[in-house]
Amino acid sequence: PNAETVRDLTQYRELVILNKTNYAPAFLLGFVVWLWGGWPMLVVGFFWSTVAVYHGTFAINSLAHVWGSQRYLTGDDSRNNFFLALITLGEGWHNNHHHYQSSTRQGFRWWEIDISYYILKVMSWFGLVWGLRTPPDEVVRGLNPIGRKVLDKVATELASSFSVEVISSRVRESWAESQTLEDLADRAKRTRDQLETRIAEMSLPHLPTIPELRDKAEEMFQETPSVDEIVKRAHQLLACMVAAHICDVVLAGA
Repeated sequence: PNAETVRDLTQYRELVILNKTNYAPAFLLGFVVWLWGGWPMLVVGFFWSTVAVYHGTFAINSLAHVWGSQRYLTGDDSRNNFFLALITLGEGWHNNHHHYQSSTRQGFRWWEIDISYYILKVMSWFGLVWGLRTPPDEVVRGLNPIGRKVLDKVATELASSFSVEVISSRVRESWAESQTLEDLADRAKRTRDQLETRIAEMSLPHLPTIPELRDKAEEMFQETPSVDEIVKRAHQLLACMVAAHICDVVLAGA
C-alpha cells in the first residue's frame, strides 16, 4: 500500500518490514511445512490450505452478498452468513460489517461466533494489540438513522419496485378526455427538464400513496427509524420517474 495513504501504520516498524518483505513469510512457512512432512504436507498443508483461505476471502464479497440474512439496512446486498463466519473466522457477519465498519468485532451478538475477535481480545490482554472497537448498543439495535447515501439507495430500490410504465399508462388514461395531455404537448417546446418538473409537480393520479409505500417498505426492508424519510424520498423519486416516462410519450407525440 501507498505509505502516503496509511501514514498511521508506518509508525509500526514490524508492519513496515512485512510490507517490504511480504513474500518472505509465505516462503518461510512453505519451507517449514516441507521440512515437517515432505512434499505431501507442502501440497496439502500449504498450497491447498492457502487456496482455501483465498476462496474463503473471495466468498465474502460474492456469496455473502447473495446468501444469508440482512439485519440492517445498508443500501446494498450484504448478508450475515453463519457458515461463512465459521470458515473465515468471523468475516461472514458481513451485513454487520457494512452497517458499522469501524468495529473490530463483526459478530455483534453473543451467539455470532467471531474467532478473529476472540484472538485479538486475548492478545489485547497481553498488550500485543489495543484500541479494539465494539459497536455501541444503539448501533447493534439499529436505532440510529441511516445516512443520506444509504437512504437514497433504499428509496430508489423501493420506488423501482413499482412499474413506472403501468402507472404512467394509467395516468395518461385518466387524462385522456381532459386538456391535460394537450396542455403538456403545447409545452413540449420547452426544455425537457422544465416539462418533467411541470409534470412531477402535478397531482398524479394512480401514484402509490405514502401509506402504500410504507406497507411496501415494511415488506421489503428491515425495521428502521428512518422509514418515514425513506418513504417520502421514494414517493418523490417515483413521481419523477413517472413524470419522465410521461414526458417521453408527450414529446414523442408532439
